[in-house]
Amino acid sequence: MKLDLLVKNARIVNGLGAPWFRGSVGVARGRIAAMGAAAEGASAAVVLDAEDRYLAPGFVDMHTHSDFDLLRSPEALGKLRQGITTQAIGQCGFSAAPVSDEHLSLLDNYTGFIKAGVVPDWTWRSFGQWLAKLETLPLGGNVASFVGHGTVRIAVMGFADRPATPQEAARMRSMVEQCMAEGAVGMTSGLVYAPGVYTPAEEMAAVARGLAPWRGLYESHMRNESDAVVQSVVELIAVGRSAGIPVQISHHKACGQQNYGLVGETLALVDQARAEGLDVTMNFYPYDAASTTLRAILPAWAQEGGVDKLIERLASPEVRTRLAAEVEAAACSWDNYYRNCGGADGVILLFFPRTPEYEGLTLAQAAERMGRTPVDAACELIVANRGEDNCGYRMISEADMERIMRHPAALVASDSIPCPPGGKAHPRSYSAFPRVLDRYVRQRRVISLEEAVRKMSAFPAQRLGLHDRGVIAPGMAADLVLLDMDRIRDRATFADPAAAPEGIDCVVVNGVVCMERGQPTGASPGAVLRSR
Repeated sequence: MKLDLLVKNARIVNGLGAPWFRGSVGVARGRIAAMGAAAEGASAAVVLDAEDRYLAPGFVDMHTHSDFDLLRSPEALGKLRQGITTQAIGQCGFSAAPVSDEHLSLLDNYTGFIKAGVVPDWTWRSFGQWLAKLETLPLGGNVASFVGHGTVRIAVMGFADRPATPQEAARMRSMVEQCMAEGAVGMTSGLVYAPGVYTPAEEMAAVARGLAPWRGLYESHMRNESDAVVQSVVELIAVGRSAGIPVQISHHKACGQQNYGLVGETLALVDQARAEGLDVTMNFYPYDAASTTLRAILPAWAQEGGVDKLIERLASPEVRTRLAAEVEAAACSWDNYYRNCGGADGVILLFFPRTPEYEGLTLAQAAERMGRTPVDAACELIVANRGEDNCGYRMISEADMERIMRHPAALVASDSIPCPPGGKAHPRSYSAFPRVLDRYVRQRRVISLEEAVRKMSAFPAQRLGLHDRGVIAPGMAADLVLLDMDRIRDRATFADPAAAPEGIDCVVVNGVVCMERGQPTGASPGAVLRSR
């Protein structure tokens, strides 16, 4: 047997949660061709001595917002440096397709905060055309994509603040079916964002039935992650039950100090649903701060009609006075990120391309410099940046996050939001996976290495329907990562989010070495992965 690559003298962590074992892995034509003695006895074009380091399946980041960033940086070095060999885009209801000519400008504004300065040419319309566009790029890693419910609703209804008619819901369901036929791995929603926030549960279930023929996954940034987080989990499970599909909670947490501990109730709901035969899981990121647009502090009524309409409203002093009262109220009817993080001191301004002088400051600090109240300063920043912004929000209990991490139905995902080179971003974009290995496996021993790898490889690959990835076994795709657990370090911070991790020594994508000794090789063997 002639191998393209032989990795010998490794501690193999196979991705299934089994204890590591020593052995060798041989690769030919992008697949694992042999293991153990069969691999060691074969000749190979490239031989890599693991020197007793850990060899794991390439990590699968199933929740990223890299959609448009791939057009600028298809090599995705920030992912490869973490050992991520596959990422899934189209999250929280935001996807680049399908596109309707009538509402293209609304979609362009809607996706503003994940474009991170990229100006797409919008030459595609269907979901299949979008995937074909990605296939023209020199991808460093693999890419799979969900279709975003928000994108579908915009294509059919724009930013209308009302339930869909039966005809509109049927049209959306048909579009989801078509996107699945063209290669989507499922559908996501962002029910805290307009237009998702305008969607009642019954309508969501009707649209999600478009996933049923493929048993496509419905993953949701739920309607509420704070005071009503328990009710939101109940709603998500009900949608899965009604539509007959698997469901997943996106970046699960209970936001706001007043809600710390509620994950005990939500995890019990997941356990109960699974005991009843419903396919319910969740993902999480290993940080105490969330990240999304500054518009997440605003109520839904202010955002009807999209970004342009919001900016028109914010020109009114009366609207700003009303917003200040609602945003700063002790109780509110929406998932108010301002309240959840304790006010302006808990809001970190990250990507604000038209007002970069405020990047890295808290909203409180920016407001002081501007001589405005915090809510009025936020309105000014939203207007100036026209929807292209990103913030961090400190509002998550680490104890809750560790409790979620230990749950067998929870997997790791970064929820990464890109920024231009040198810009500010949440450190999870560059180090979520090494952080799990460093802080929660090596230092705090919250979970074992084998369980962490399962949550970062086989488990997410299974949820995406990528059944030939995420496991080290003969016949599987040769996506591999070599780990030095003695040297593993998470170095990314809000001040220096792109600081490269240490201890991710080699990364292999489809049998080709893409990172060696922590440095990119220049290879681009990534592929667009479609649902099967």
